[in-house]
Amino acid sequence: MTVGCCALLAGWATPLSAQARPKNAGGSTTSSYEAYVPETISPEAQQVLRMMTGPQGLPLPAPNDIEGWKKIRNYVPPQLKAIAKNPEISRRTSDAMKRYPSTSKKGNLGGVAVVEIASEKWQDNGKVLVYVHGGGYVTGGPDFGLGGWVSGETGLRIVSIGYTLAPEAKWNQATDQVVAVLHALEQQGYAPKNIAVLGDSAGGGLAAGAVLKMRDEGLGLPGVLVLWSPWSDITETGDTYVTLKRADPLLNYKLLLKRAADAYADPKDQKNPYVSPVYGDYSKGFPPTLIQGGTKDIFLSNCVREYRAIDSAGGTAVLDLYEGMPHVFQGIVFGAPEAQQSMVKMKQFLATYLGK
Repeated sequence: MTVGCCALLAGWATPLSAQARPKNAGGSTTSSYEAYVPETISPEAQQVLRMMTGPQGLPLPAPNDIEGWKKIRNYVPPQLKAIAKNPEISRRTSDAMKRYPSTSKKGNLGGVAVVEIASEKWQDNGKVLVYVHGGGYVTGGPDFGLGGWVSGETGLRIVSIGYTLAPEAKWNQATDQVVAVLHALEQQGYAPKNIAVLGDSAGGGLAAGAVLKMRDEGLGLPGVLVLWSPWSDITETGDTYVTLKRADPLLNYKLLLKRAADAYADPKDQKNPYVSPVYGDYSKGFPPTLIQGGTKDIFLSNCVREYRAIDSAGGTAVLDLYEGMPHVFQGIVFGAPEAQQSMVKMKQFLATYLGK
């Protein structure tokens, strides 16, 4: 199974005691999680959701405990291990991945580690896709599990950024590293209009924040931005942080995201637009932006608010939502119709705006 970096982070939340956890319809206990699987989604997605038992796993370190964060970065939550070992899901994922053979190599751009990923069928068309990974800013890396799929479907070479994780680096350093990679690509000869940026979860917030900073510094802006379930407000602000608190099968703010947010940015900085881009001023210009999310994701309000911030300022933005889908569902239900539908939309968006 292919999972997003924030999905790995989701397994670290300290669970409630068994006595405090409610039982779902099947009798199993969950960490304050209401395990409802809608009939309105594909059978493939239903199968995955039925195996998801809510945030669970290890206690999280203190925000500035560098060694503590390092120790748990390779932890994979039990529910994701179980899904990956399911024979039917594993076979479906494997079959889908085989359709997208790719190559990858490590490199360096602007003094920042990167991984370059390209479909075996890739042909240079003078355009490139920069990927900013998720993981709550405290985990994950540039080895993009969906890279072959994205490169194969879009026809673009991917440059995946290995920005320094928190708390080793704070938001200003990570943002500068993304800007440095984008600027280095321009120096290599890529016109800004031929550069697309994809960010998922925390990577979506970082991508949007970095582009705002580039604009404010008078640098050339990428041609297109695509955000999957962006963590565009790292404070617990927004309707679905409350309304979907017990519906999201992966994320919980108080148990999980609060520690990661504080590791990335001091509370006094957390509403800085470069940290939480929903607070940005988009009237000064911004690239066309596609925002994709699902109705089970507590970041749904982040998707809506980011869309409204861009659209109400006169920018071009599309909000593309999917019924019953969890956080960064493209990786969680990879191979299901919903993931493929989201890719079709992304391809159409890139075809419309990249290089224009």
